[in-house]
Amino acid sequence: MALETRVYQKERTIKFGKLLKASLSDMYHSRFLARQLAERDIKAMYRQSYLGILWAFIMPLTTAAVWIFLNSSGTVKLSNTGVPYPVYAFTGTLIWSIIVASINSPMQSTQAAKGILTKINFPKEALLLSGVYKLLFDSFVKILILVSFVFLYGVGFNTSLFLFPFAIIGAIIFGTTVGLFLTPIGLLYKDISKIITFGMQFLMYVTPVVYAIPSTGIMKSIMLWNPITPIVLTARDLVVGFTPEYLGYFSVVLAVCIPFLFLGLIIYRISIPIIVERLSA
Repeated sequence: MALETRVYQKERTIKFGKLLKASLSDMYHSRFLARQLAERDIKAMYRQSYLGILWAFIMPLTTAAVWIFLNSSGTVKLSNTGVPYPVYAFTGTLIWSIIVASINSPMQSTQAAKGILTKINFPKEALLLSGVYKLLFDSFVKILILVSFVFLYGVGFNTSLFLFPFAIIGAIIFGTTVGLFLTPIGLLYKDISKIITFGMQFLMYVTPVVYAIPSTGIMKSIMLWNPITPIVLTARDLVVGFTPEYLGYFSVVLAVCIPFLFLGLIIYRISIPIIVERLSA
């Protein structure tokens, strides 16, 4: 079998189309490696855990439980959501956990592979694809639990549930796009991961995750300008059988994300070899 020959030379211009094509090609050809890495990480994650795969939804469930208790006890008075509040809160926190995991995925997958990045030459896009595989696995488990939760509280089956996975894919695309831009900086400075954790905790309270959008006031304006709002609301509407009120807004956010996703892939492809060289120096 003939070995591939690559010639490296200095170029004065960056050809974005060529870089994107190479990135997508490497991602496609490294899909087997990405699957192997994802399987290894998933097995390692749950191998020495007593609760195992239950951890996939314990965090969103406990967050929802806190708000359910606050609402039912009268400690916090929330506006009418139109559906049983436990379903509303759990759906919102579950979708939110997927978005947060998607933002963290590129950085975590690359950070976890720092040991082999400095020793083995392989397509770095395999790490991104591995992270997507893990996100899809984690999301699939959460969707099964969510469907059970919906039936438990009497919302019942509706055909829009079949479209819910597409909303989840939209959430993963949005989160991954944001994560790609943060990854190069996050690999160099650990402060970035802490800023993401703090920032997402704050952002959750200006997103209709556990309470509805107010009818008036500055909070309504902030929530409507928040690009995560249509993702959460569209996904929730599909779960409970409502007509998605913000489907157009959701489509616009997703359409804007696609070119930025490609740009993020290009930045990742350019920056990671430089960062790896710096780490190995």
